[in-house]
Amino acid sequence: MWPTVVFSLFVQWSVGAGAFTQSLDSDFTFALPAGRKECFYQTMEKDASLEIEYQVLDGAGLDVDFYLYSPSGHVLFSDFRKSDGVHTAETEAGDYMFCFDNSFSTLSEKVIFFELILDNMGEGEDSEDWKEYMQGADMLDLKLEDIMDSINGVKARLGKSLQIQTVLRAFEARDRNLQESNYERVNVWSCTNMVVMVLVSCIQVYLLRSLFDDKRKTRT
Repeated sequence: MWPTVVFSLFVQWSVGAGAFTQSLDSDFTFALPAGRKECFYQTMEKDASLEIEYQVLDGAGLDVDFYLYSPSGHVLFSDFRKSDGVHTAETEAGDYMFCFDNSFSTLSEKVIFFELILDNMGEGEDSEDWKEYMQGADMLDLKLEDIMDSINGVKARLGKSLQIQTVLRAFEARDRNLQESNYERVNVWSCTNMVVMVLVSCIQVYLLRSLFDDKRKTRT
């Protein structure tokens, strides 16, 4: 039985007018202990799109195993000992499961960031409603389709910009953790080398002084 974690995330979502499709965007950062496997679930509709991107922000090796399962239990995607990855799947109705596996590590805890982007969730009903509205507004002679296409394009670009900014923040956090780890290693080895040099210097001084000491006993 796999250990599971309740998938409770802050979700940013937007549902627009007209041909807008419901788009869900969520991100989450969690700590995965050594020797553990954590799984999350996401309910999807038929003919929707599920995109997941993950990165290992901290931990020895910056690597983790990743699995994405379909509602029927088949493995759609799998990564082994990777630091990041992006996967997109066209979905069927049901619960999708994605897992992060750190069981190969016996000591190191991993800090993992992942982002979910769900597209075409509940698209059909909104489109039908707006088709009816457009038929009733023909007298206004407004090109609602052109307006909605333009707004949809702006919305899509803004969503993509937000996604890229989130990914860049994750990269920045990972690089910062790596730099801080290297900084600590440099300090430790510098102090170790300094202690060794001082110890060697003291031993050399002692040996040199011992060469000039007259250990013969004098008779009176």
